[in-house]
Amino acid sequence: MKKVSILSLHLGYGGIEKSVCALANILSKKYEVEIACSYKIYDKPIYDLNKNIKIVYLTDVKPNKIEFKNSVKHKKVLSIIKEGFKSIKILKLRKKTMVNYIKNTDSNIIISTRDIFDKWLSNNKKDNILTIGWEHNHHNNNEKNINAIVDGCKNLDYLVVVSENLKEFYKEKFDKTKVVNIPNIVDNIPKEVSSLKNKKLVSVGRLSSEKGYMSLLEIFDEIHKNYNDWTLDIIGDGEEKDNLQKYIDDNKLEKYVKLHGFQDKNYIDKILHESSIYLMTSYTESFGIVLIEAMSHGIPCIAYTSAQGANEIIINNENGYLIDNRNKEEYIKKTTTLIDDYDLRKKMGINARNSIKKYEPNQIEKLWFDILE
Repeated sequence: MKKVSILSLHLGYGGIEKSVCALANILSKKYEVEIACSYKIYDKPIYDLNKNIKIVYLTDVKPNKIEFKNSVKHKKVLSIIKEGFKSIKILKLRKKTMVNYIKNTDSNIIISTRDIFDKWLSNNKKDNILTIGWEHNHHNNNEKNINAIVDGCKNLDYLVVVSENLKEFYKEKFDKTKVVNIPNIVDNIPKEVSSLKNKKLVSVGRLSSEKGYMSLLEIFDEIHKNYNDWTLDIIGDGEEKDNLQKYIDDNKLEKYVKLHGFQDKNYIDKILHESSIYLMTSYTESFGIVLIEAMSHGIPCIAYTSAQGANEIIINNENGYLIDNRNKEEYIKKTTTLIDDYDLRKKMGINARNSIKKYEPNQIEKLWFDILE
């Protein structure tokens, strides 16, 4: 049996980490699978893994990014120096342990999940090993990010990207590396769909500036003026949480908007099942796995076209709405259209459920097995 190693930063909360676990599960049907993690953030992986998958934690430290940022924020000079040196030490250990793993693993196939891992894999791979870079993020025309991917993957066999848009972009930049589009997986399709009768809006994701949650609150604030019996659930955590909570408090929306923080899959599925419309306001999104998860519950979705991955998932006017140019008024209009029309919600919800079949594990595993064999 061939052995596959997946290089991962950690197995905590996150879209990449969720995708790593989903991929490991489908590959473990046919291969011996090992996940090599730089950090052990939690006692066990946040997302479910099959029992036959081996996890190797390469360090016994955790990143101190938050501590360093807090030191800078509060201008604590001694703490800045202390956390700065600690950060350098952690990053050096991360590189040393991952490079050692790459050099010494007995795997036949290695899949890298970060651009820095791509580079270390490219420079330290053994002969006769199939090597794959797996890129989840959109480049956003950022030359530094683009160059990191191209430089890191130029000596790998494959670059796997999660959208056709990214495939077309990157395939012109490589001579030998083959670029392949394999979408992310919807790993659990519920047996029953949402009734779409509850007056609940929902959004799931990291509370960071690029996800546009402040825009979402501004949109909901306008909607609330005419539809004060509808509520908004936001699931996720991040550096924007305090700012978002302040907006909620300042605009007296405490009874109508709830920040749930990080939650497990069962909790998220429960909230999705009780919701009627999914709202995404991301400035950028390479794929949008939360969209296909919402659609698996039969929920119509709305997103800005700036979330590039949403453009390949949402079929405008069929399973949801795509809003051009981050037009706030149009976003509000389409949301209230669905609020007002239950039959339209139901129709789009059925289309949404049907449209995610191509992301089911049995479809995605074929694409992966094709290149691994």
